[in-house]
Amino acid sequence: MVFIVMKKVFSCKLCGHCCHGESTVSLSQAEQKGIASFLGLDPADFLREFCVKKGNRIEMKIVDGHCIFYGDDGFCKVHEVKPFQCRRWPLHPSILGDQKAWDAIKADCPGFDEDACYEDVCELVRRVNNGY
Repeated sequence: MVFIVMKKVFSCKLCGHCCHGESTVSLSQAEQKGIASFLGLDPADFLREFCVKKGNRIEMKIVDGHCIFYGDDGFCKVHEVKPFQCRRWPLHPSILGDQKAWDAIKADCPGFDEDACYEDVCELVRRVNNGY
């Protein structure tokens, strides 16, 4: 049996930096229901209190420059049920085939090993997105 050992490429630092910015992620209906249930809210109340509609998308609100679920302690208030896009970040498929996207993400996220190269990150992104 052959085992492939990946170089250390990424280790989340739990810095919360990815929770900051002027936009957030879209929520699927299942994610909306899941977070509402986790918070003990009716889905309509959840949407009204925590979300904003942008075109045909539902997104989490931004408050004071960060996601509405970014806690005062620096941790996600809905970590156990956070959306897929949040769980996957920063290993996003946009990195594949676009080294400029990788450069921008690496510059923004302290979790990447300083010696991580583009090819290593692409391999990790492929594995993550294929469920390995």
